[in-house]
Amino acid sequence: MAQVTVRIGGYSHPVSCQDGQEQHLQKMAAEVDRRVAALKAMGLQLGETRMLVLAALQLADETYDMRDELAALRAGAPAGAPAPAAEPDPALAVRLAAVAERIEAIAGSLEAP
Repeated sequence: MAQVTVRIGGYSHPVSCQDGQEQHLQKMAAEVDRRVAALKAMGLQLGETRMLVLAALQLADETYDMRDELAALRAGAPAGAPAPAAEPDPALAVRLAAVAERIEAIAGSLEAP
């Protein structure tokens, strides 16, 4: 098993990986470091752990989207096509209508002199 030290957000982290995977691990660490640097460039003043969590969530979000897209492509849908619609839920429609009415009532009361 190989041992690689990666640098992310200015901190060094020793990480083990399979022999021959060192370069791949370095590339993945560079991507995480790029995301942490982007978060810092936005002016976020967070600790190392929080920065790593946010970077990991960004990567997880992209991975999730890519998995959905891959599943759609495998199912024969064109790239970027929306997922097939679920069966309509009448109870949800009633609740949404009630919420819409409440929003309209609030908006109306704010507009009234």
